[in-house]
Amino acid sequence: MEHEETEVMRKRMKLPVEEKEMIVGDGAVVEIVEDESKIHAALSKQMELDVNHILEKIDRFTQLVSELLESGKSLFKELSNEFEERMILIHKEQMEEWQEEIKELRLLDASNEEINSVLYNARYLLQNVHNDS
Repeated sequence: MEHEETEVMRKRMKLPVEEKEMIVGDGAVVEIVEDESKIHAALSKQMELDVNHILEKIDRFTQLVSELLESGKSLFKELSNEFEERMILIHKEQMEEWQEEIKELRLLDASNEEINSVLYNARYLLQNVHNDS
C-alpha cells in the first residue's frame, strides 16, 4: 500500500519534468531546472522516509525476535527444571518401592529360616522318638 502511494507521488512529481521537453524558452529552462532539483529533493526525502520506515520495521522485528528468544529460553529452562525435578521424584519413589520390596524379602527370608529351624528341630525330635521306641 505504501509502495503504491510512493508510486503515485513520483508520478505526480514527474509531470513538470515532462513539461521540460515541451517548453523551449530561456527563462522556462531555468525554472524547469529549479523545479527538477526540488523534485529530486522531494523524491530524496520520500526515499529517506521509505528507508527509515523499513529500518524501523527491521528494528521492531529484531526486537520481537530477541524477545521471543528470551521467552523461549526461559520457557525451556522452566521445562528443564520441572523435568529434572519430576525425574528425581520418580527415581526416589522407585528406590523407596524397591527398598520396601527388599525389606519384605528379608522379613520373608527370616521367617522362612525360623520355620526351617522349627521344622529341623521337629524332625530331630521325631527321629529321636522313633529311634527310642
